[in-house]
Amino acid sequence: QVQLVESGGGLAQAGGSLRLSCAVSGRTFSTYSMGWFRRAPGKEREFVAAISWIGGRTYYADSVKGRFSVSRDNAKNTVYLQMNNLKPEDTAVYYCAGGSSSTVASSYDYWGQGTQVTVSS
Repeated sequence: QVQLVESGGGLAQAGGSLRLSCAVSGRTFSTYSMGWFRRAPGKEREFVAAISWIGGRTYYADSVKGRFSVSRDNAKNTVYLQMNNLKPEDTAVYYCAGGSSSTVASSYDYWGQGTQVTVSS
């Protein structure tokens, strides 16, 4: 059974940084594309970033491009989301998802439980 466990959320000030981690177990991670999504209060879930297992190609939502960076460590079965220059509008529950590098949530097979990120102004 595939399991995804996020960590690293918390409280940050605007302009600050946080790094989220997502540890994957239950399958071969090196051939598994991964994505990050978020859901803000009162809003729908939205795509944030993704990384393909093929060549490590990355994809970003326009709202985070230039501020967030997605990476993976195949030796640790972990994908990361480095978030810099955080804004209050980045406040959301962040979810990692496995099985795709698409911007479409339904393309993913497995999801983590989510981790809260709160950015104060």
